[in-house]
Amino acid sequence: MNRIDRLAAILIQFQSRRLVKAQDLADKFSISLRTVYRDVKALEEAGVPIIGEAGTGYKLMEGYKLPPVMFTQEEATALLTASKLVQSATDTGITKHYLAALDKIRAILRYSEKEHIEDIDEHIAVLKHSAIVYEPEKELHLQPILKAIGSSLVAEIIYTTLEKSETSTRKIEPVGIYYMGSHWYLVAWCRLRNDYRNFRTDQVKQLRITEETYSKTHPSLQSFLNKMSDEKELIKVVLDVDASIVKRLGQQKYYSGFVKEEHLGNHVRMTFLTSSLMGFSRWLMLFADHAEIIQPVQLKEMVTGIAENILKKTQPLLT
Repeated sequence: MNRIDRLAAILIQFQSRRLVKAQDLADKFSISLRTVYRDVKALEEAGVPIIGEAGTGYKLMEGYKLPPVMFTQEEATALLTASKLVQSATDTGITKHYLAALDKIRAILRYSEKEHIEDIDEHIAVLKHSAIVYEPEKELHLQPILKAIGSSLVAEIIYTTLEKSETSTRKIEPVGIYYMGSHWYLVAWCRLRNDYRNFRTDQVKQLRITEETYSKTHPSLQSFLNKMSDEKELIKVVLDVDASIVKRLGQQKYYSGFVKEEHLGNHVRMTFLTSSLMGFSRWLMLFADHAEIIQPVQLKEMVTGIAENILKKTQPLLT
């Protein structure tokens, strides 16, 4: 990226964020801090009112407006692609607001970009994999949850647990939301349990934002996600699979934690990392007669147990 393009990009960063750190700019554009300081000075000399706060970062003077941003064809295409993902993985509320924002963006596009967007709109689709059960929800409460987070407001929810199907009313202090395995989850401080809890948003039957604010400073969402990752113990599985059927496993192997494979003559040594041996053993039964379990021993025992149960149930038919 040449310097003129970089200065324009830095200006966009200032416009899109309340505060911008010099180190963040250096990381984003792969430049040194010294270059960041020179670029900021160049913008100031060009008349851009940048306020520098020692130890915190830079921001634009309140009330300063930049000219309308023009999008490249590639950027417009990226926004259209993102809209397909939004429609397939969020609820009607988020989709409605995103499409409204996209219409506003379309309004400032040049004619050539508008024509390009219309031409490729029907050539982008998002499909769900047959191995993943997904039923789109009309209401996942994403918009009000984010509103509560942004304003530090307490929310009251009626929630039904997945394990016991118990319904309760709780007051919560939302921390953040994340998407995993075709579901949205909410991390929040639960006043009923007096602890942090994970809530699946499609199990929230009702949500009401109260006027009560909370002053408690919660850890960042990323810290919860890091903790979840650390606590999730992964088990190494090694199989020797007949080379003739490896291709038949297709994309399914990735859903089972596939890591790598090594071709050894007429078989392939496949390595997986899984958090559930029982779940893995059920999938393995699909091709167990063409595979040898190298490790762990517990997996061999599980598969043997499943096979014995099948044999017991089919024994009357065999006799």
